Amino acid sequence: MIKIITDSTSDISQEQAKELGITVLPLKVIFKDGEYEDGIDLQNDEFYNKLVNSDSLPSTSQLIPEQFIPLFEEAKNNQDSVVVITLSSYLSGTYQSAVIAKDMCEYDNIHIVDSLSVTLGLQILVREGVDLQKKGYSAEEIVKILETNKHKIHVFALVETLEYLKKGGRLSGVSALAGTILNIKPIVEVKNGKVDVAGKARGLTGAFSKMIKFIEQYGGMDTSKYYCLGYTGKKENLNAFLEYAKDKLDLKDGLISPIGSVVGTHAGPGVCGIAFYDIGVS
Repeated sequence: MIKIITDSTSDISQEQAKELGITVLPLKVIFKDGEYEDGIDLQNDEFYNKLVNSDSLPSTSQLIPEQFIPLFEEAKNNQDSVVVITLSSYLSGTYQSAVIAKDMCEYDNIHIVDSLSVTLGLQILVREGVDLQKKGYSAEEIVKILETNKHKIHVFALVETLEYLKKGGRLSGVSALAGTILNIKPIVEVKNGKVDVAGKARGLTGAFSKMIKFIEQYGGMDTSKYYCLGYTGKKENLNAFLEYAKDKLDLKDGLISPIGSVVGTHAGPGVCGIAFYDIGVS
């Protein structure tokens, strides 16, 4: 049997995990009043209300080897195969924790994939892995395909406000203020495992237009594969993007996923994003 494990930054809920037959291990969000397990202790609405009303930015913590070890030991005892798909190793030590746990268990049939992505991008890679498992592929075959296809996944997200980037020390107060006054909307991209600013635009319409141009730069979306739209906190900006893009992108069959507390801590509410496999540029 093949066991698929991922982490909570995939924004696959515990309920969805049961339906998919996978295990989702929670990272933690740490407020002044205590620690909360991502996707377990706080509902999304509750988290974003808490985030907005907090006088300081909460911190987040990675998975540790001890969270993987019981699952790995169980697989070892049952002679099962394990495929672990984590968020980018550039964004968290979670991947390294899985590697350490594998070494501690001394079991070769554990395969660990660094997705080089996070949230919506990680989610569609995990879902592809589940589909391959259901089709009867071996763990080694699944990993080989995922390692190839992860480089075809792109994530773009419109950040509604610069406030949380500022709170996280990524922007000066002057820069954040200027963005608010000018209604500048940054667009971030997960690229080569890291989060970079892909561009900026004035207003939502300008940002939506730019996001579509970024998608087109990769040859467009491969709608034969999974693609996923997501949002933090309120859904208004995502709904506006869907309305704007309805004649420009084929989004009718896409997954829609709320983005949870770990990613939301750094992005803030009002984000709308999209993850997709590219068609490729000839």
